[in-house]
Amino acid sequence: MFKETYDEMVIVKDIELYSLCEHHILPFFGKAHIAYIPNGHIVGLSKIPRIVDVFARRLQVQERLTEQILDCINDTLKPLGVAVVIEASHMCMMMRGVQKQNSVTTTSGFKGAFKNIETRTEFLKLISQKLS
Repeated sequence: MFKETYDEMVIVKDIELYSLCEHHILPFFGKAHIAYIPNGHIVGLSKIPRIVDVFARRLQVQERLTEQILDCINDTLKPLGVAVVIEASHMCMMMRGVQKQNSVTTTSGFKGAFKNIETRTEFLKLISQKLS
C-alpha cells in the first residue's frame, strides 16, 4: 500500500452545529472549526461536518462534544495532529439563571502536531480570518 505524505493543514471552519444541553434540555448552537494534518490518509471534506452532526445530535455538553470530535478524527485518520475549536451560545445561559444574551462559550482541543505552539498559532490565526 502506497502511503502519501502531506505537509499541509486541512481546515474546515464555521461548521454550524446545533445540540441540546444534557443538564437543562435546552439548545446550544454555534460553530466548530476543525483541522488535521494528514499522515497518509485524507477524508472527503464533507465528512468533517458529518462527524460534528453525529456527536451534536445527542444530549451533550460542549466540553465533551469537543473531545469526541477530536478523538474520532484522531482515532480514524491517525493524522500528525488534530485541532477542534467550538464557539457556542447556550440557551440555558440566555434564558435562565444569569440571562446573558451575548455570551459565547469557547472550547478547544489539540492533539499531536497542534501541541506545538507554532502549529496551534497558525490554526488559530487561520480560523479567525474572514474571507475578503
